[in-house]
Amino acid sequence: MVGARAAVTCAICGRSILVGERPFRFSPDGREFVDVCPLCKEQALSYGWVSEGGPGLPVQPGDRPTRGLLGKLLGRRPPVEPMAEPMLRQLSRGEQAIVEAATLFNLSPHRRTVEGLTRSLGWPAVSIVALSGTNPEVVITVCWEISWYQYRIVLGSAQVRLAQRGLEPDDLDAMFKDWNAELNEAGVVVPKLPDN
Repeated sequence: MVGARAAVTCAICGRSILVGERPFRFSPDGREFVDVCPLCKEQALSYGWVSEGGPGLPVQPGDRPTRGLLGKLLGRRPPVEPMAEPMLRQLSRGEQAIVEAATLFNLSPHRRTVEGLTRSLGWPAVSIVALSGTNPEVVITVCWEISWYQYRIVLGSAQVRLAQRGLEPDDLDAMFKDWNAELNEAGVVVPKLPDN
């Protein structure tokens, strides 16, 4: 008798993958892989996620290792081959925080707000700043000539919230005016990481 298949859900829409339906594997962060249903495949690509076996990402060995409760508690991750250089180089801790914050923002409903404002106001300047402190927070600033929005992302909880907004870009602190990211054609915030 064949054992019951573990329930697999789409990482984007949360829908259960039907028996016989082939999910696609994507890596949002270059380290771990998630399942995406065929209906959400294009959305995963628009987020900038890389498909398993795509450029610079290895195919995960074995039959999709799952993380049990003990593995989650201990923070163990399935083994992944090292990434190819320079396509996906090893990121510093600060760069990892910036990439994770951009991913969380792109998955949040706030991305739609920015997308709508871009249709009205044109292309914004974008900065991503990791704040120091006990609770790791990252600030994403999206700025047009006549308006700006700041979002705070708490990395540990994956919480994204609108922190401030204003009308005068001159009101922004200088640390938030280092435009180190951009909004791409798909309306996704993409960090500009320096080459190593």
